[in-house]
Amino acid sequence: MRCNFLQTWICLGLLVGMSGCVGTRNIFSSNHANLAERIEADGEAVTASLSQSTQNSGYLSAQQASLVDLTPKSSSLRVFAADQEIAANRGEEPTIRTVSHEPNLIEVSPVKQDATLTIDGRTFQIQLVEEGEQVAFNSKYQRPRVSDPLGNPIPDQVVYTEDIPADALQLNLPTALSMIDGQHPAVGFAQWRVQEAYARLDQANVLWLPSIQPGFSFNRHDGNYQASDASIVDINRNSFQYGLGAGATGAGTTPLPGVVARFHLADAIFQPQIAEKTAWARGHAAKGVVNKQLLNVAVAYLELLNSEQDLRIIEESLNRTAELSKLTGDFATAGQGLQADADRLQTELMLVENRLAEARERADVASARLSQALSIDSEQRIVPLDPTVVPVELVSMDLDKADLISTGLSNRPELKDAQALVAAAYDQYQRQKYAPFIPSVLLGFSAGGFGGGTGSTLNNVDDRVDFDAILTWEIRNLGFGESAARRETEARTQQAKYKKVQVMDQVANEIAEAYSQIVHRGKRISITKKAIQSATDSYQRNLNRIRNGKGLPLEVLQSVQALEDARRAYLEAVIEYNESQFRLQWALGWPVFAPEENGTQEI
Repeated sequence: MRCNFLQTWICLGLLVGMSGCVGTRNIFSSNHANLAERIEADGEAVTASLSQSTQNSGYLSAQQASLVDLTPKSSSLRVFAADQEIAANRGEEPTIRTVSHEPNLIEVSPVKQDATLTIDGRTFQIQLVEEGEQVAFNSKYQRPRVSDPLGNPIPDQVVYTEDIPADALQLNLPTALSMIDGQHPAVGFAQWRVQEAYARLDQANVLWLPSIQPGFSFNRHDGNYQASDASIVDINRNSFQYGLGAGATGAGTTPLPGVVARFHLADAIFQPQIAEKTAWARGHAAKGVVNKQLLNVAVAYLELLNSEQDLRIIEESLNRTAELSKLTGDFATAGQGLQADADRLQTELMLVENRLAEARERADVASARLSQALSIDSEQRIVPLDPTVVPVELVSMDLDKADLISTGLSNRPELKDAQALVAAAYDQYQRQKYAPFIPSVLLGFSAGGFGGGTGSTLNNVDDRVDFDAILTWEIRNLGFGESAARRETEARTQQAKYKKVQVMDQVANEIAEAYSQIVHRGKRISITKKAIQSATDSYQRNLNRIRNGKGLPLEVLQSVQALEDARRAYLEAVIEYNESQFRLQWALGWPVFAPEENGTQEI
């Protein structure tokens, strides 16, 4: 036999009033006794907590007292059903009435206190139990098993008390940003491209230095051979060479000199400049990769923090909705409300649970994306250390937009990369322009032993020294090739210039866009903060109406929904504001500003 909700609260009132207080009490006067909404006045917190020290789903005495119905089990569960039917027949609005009670106290014991209560001819016995006996937690997302005063479980009351996994990685934003180093694949790849570019610069700087080619060669000839006097002779011979250089056979210089310098003088002049500017470009590009990864990590962390905070908001909304659902069901059972309202609250409860499942999914996905941004094991759950979300200010809005754009154009590594590539393309054009007038150089020196003989004999081995110096000019393809090469490099130079202008426009647009987002999202923070306060006041007033017996729990539903929407809107506004702050800082090239007496100064 379940007791009526009204009787339960009267029993609670009896326990509280055992010191001698006798009076009347509304059945919902303690329903939300410890309701505490914490909305920080400065807008730095988006969380609001509903604390219930000893209550769950409206049963404040569920952990403090057990109520045993001593009347026959055939008694109706709805104490006021008859009264409500009479009121309905009269066309009157059903109301929750207060009742007077006289406690029939039994002997008070310091260990256990019992009492009996008689209401409308039915007698109840009250027995105290130890606090906390009715609650047990036993899962990752722990669902308390809470019973009502008759020992029946309270349905659908969810309290999210997630334990942090033992292998979870707890991070704050500075720690996450500090993890972007040379071990990150994107950063490491960019840094090694810089090493490659500087290696090519070193190679270009030593282009004019000769190479050393020590070697050994052997040649055998059988058959006709034309002598220097143009006669044809049939001869078998051997040629042998060792030392610096190889390949000599008879008269003539060593074809593969031992010390050789072979290069186009135009390359020796222009290639070091081209390689140097290319290396500069690669260095700026690597810095741009680091900055981009910092932005990606910051955005991913903010998304994780957003999903975690959103999860907390929906959890509290779920608790409020579950409480309203229980109260509405009790009203319907007592004849105070419609079963349709109770069904509607059950539907709303399931919808909130669905949003909660979606929020948990977003939190897990955000953790995986942050793991990807940090290049760490995605199986490890990341838990943000930030207890709440607060607006951050990386760039002061006191700075003029034009000054910010100027700062970005001077600091952005992507723009410096584009500028260096323009210079490299121009040097390449200069190389092609002057190439026909600058010779190619071949300097060769060979020294070693050389000998040979007829047939299979090797004799007359003695020292041999060769020196060669050759300068050649080349006009490719009767000059048409030269013209085509110049046009090609000129086109690349123009492409690099337009690419630079495109990057400048992109930088200016990113700064202007982020600046505008900060301005308007800051206004959204102010608006949604006020909306939270308004929704909280509405929620509280509706609760007070129910406590005073002037409304139904269903009337609070809209306030609960409005409060959830306002808090989520505020959270979204703060997260997007912080994201735009990071985007502006990235668009500026991550400059460091130091305070100055008359403003700020860039370092």
